[in-house]
Amino acid sequence: MDSLLFLCARRIVAHRPLPALPADLYPVLFQAAFLDGRPLVLRDLVTAWPFPVLNFQRLVGRRELLRDHPCKLCVQAVILAVVAQLRRDLEEPGRDSRRFRLRVLDMTGLPDAASGRAPDGMSVWSGTVALAKACVEVSKHQREFQRRGSKRHKGRSGAATAAAAPQPPGVDVHADLFVNGTSYGILRDALQTGAAGPLRLKCREFQAEELSASGIVTLLESLDPSCVRRVDLRFNNLGLTGLSVILPHLSRFPELRSLKLQYSNVDVRRPTPESAIGIRCLAGQLGMLPSLRELNLGSSRLSGNLRQILCDLQAPLESLELAFCSLLPADLAFLSQSFHAPALKRLDLSGHDFSQSLLEPLRLLLEETSASLLHLDLMECRMADSHLDALLPTLRRCSRLRFLGLYGNSLSTAALKDLLQKTLELPDLRLVVYPFPVDCYKPEPPSESGWNYEEPMDGERLAAASAEISRLLANSGRTDLVWTYNPYGHGAMDYFSL
Repeated sequence: MDSLLFLCARRIVAHRPLPALPADLYPVLFQAAFLDGRPLVLRDLVTAWPFPVLNFQRLVGRRELLRDHPCKLCVQAVILAVVAQLRRDLEEPGRDSRRFRLRVLDMTGLPDAASGRAPDGMSVWSGTVALAKACVEVSKHQREFQRRGSKRHKGRSGAATAAAAPQPPGVDVHADLFVNGTSYGILRDALQTGAAGPLRLKCREFQAEELSASGIVTLLESLDPSCVRRVDLRFNNLGLTGLSVILPHLSRFPELRSLKLQYSNVDVRRPTPESAIGIRCLAGQLGMLPSLRELNLGSSRLSGNLRQILCDLQAPLESLELAFCSLLPADLAFLSQSFHAPALKRLDLSGHDFSQSLLEPLRLLLEETSASLLHLDLMECRMADSHLDALLPTLRRCSRLRFLGLYGNSLSTAALKDLLQKTLELPDLRLVVYPFPVDCYKPEPPSESGWNYEEPMDGERLAAASAEISRLLANSGRTDLVWTYNPYGHGAMDYFSL
């Protein structure tokens, strides 16, 4: 329920111009204007913002509020207000600038419109482009103003004689940046030309897709090294050669805690002298990242090489994603005996065949991670009832588990009901994503060793099975626990929220 203060704020922002207001009301007015979609009011508020910091998430609140409200025009309004004020400060350097006290605009953590429900949301990519264009515009305006000022103050000798006008302190914009080939040029220009300008980008999380290794290096070298906590280089087809070019440049980021390299076209299943050199190089470069705690190597073919890749890490990983990595029993055995196992909070081993020789190594690994594990994803792992039954005693010892993903496995309704009843004792468990039960397919369920889930689904059977699971859940009194066969729309548990 909304507070009386918030309800009053909504009444105030419904009308322009705003009356003179005390500074301590600005945060709730900003929240009301943003959630009600009032971009013009937001421009007025930002122009007169009485504090040095404006943080979107702290002002607007929970990510669910941001995700469910149209925010594209509102975000653009805030950016435009900052640009307009900086231009005004450049053009009138002698004027009293005390009314504009904003020095840090924090836009980190804004949800991607692609994962939200608001049709007019702003994607991270669009936000990156908007901020980059704003930085370039302000820097261009600064250069033009300086040229005009230089011409006005030429002395008789042709040299500039007037003292340089004091430059406004400017604004640092903290943001998560997403770049691809389309937006590469504008972001490069913003980072390079705007680094010393009035509007400066400070990247917290950097994601690049479908760029060359040299292009990625150019951007990484242009980032402020003190702010970056995550680098995400998925879908770049880099291979070991490309990674060897990029990874040395990551050591300049002392706070880098998360590195995502999924779909990097790494395949070392068949060892060659070149691949052995590439693996040693990769391991050494990962070892140069002392703060690294999350690593995603998804869809890299690493068979038998996990020890060699992780051997130089200076500290244990807390999040390790190895989906579809063609791991062997020796890889899981290494992991269970390593110093990573008791520290792991998130583990993704989706896409491996746990119906045969990997099952016992998986059970032993889960034993070692049971005290710390919060998130376990075993999607499409060819598990049938007997395999789940073998893992269940160990799963029940994962006392802190919050998420369990089993989508795409060949499990029956009976096995799922048994799993539900035996994991109700896990106090922190909040979400289980289960597969379509095999007894809900027609005419025959997929085989235990098969990957084919194209058989037609019997809608009535599925509805009945879902209702039965829901009934068991309701009778348990665990209103905080969700069981669903929909693998989408829940929002993956991010490492930084663990």
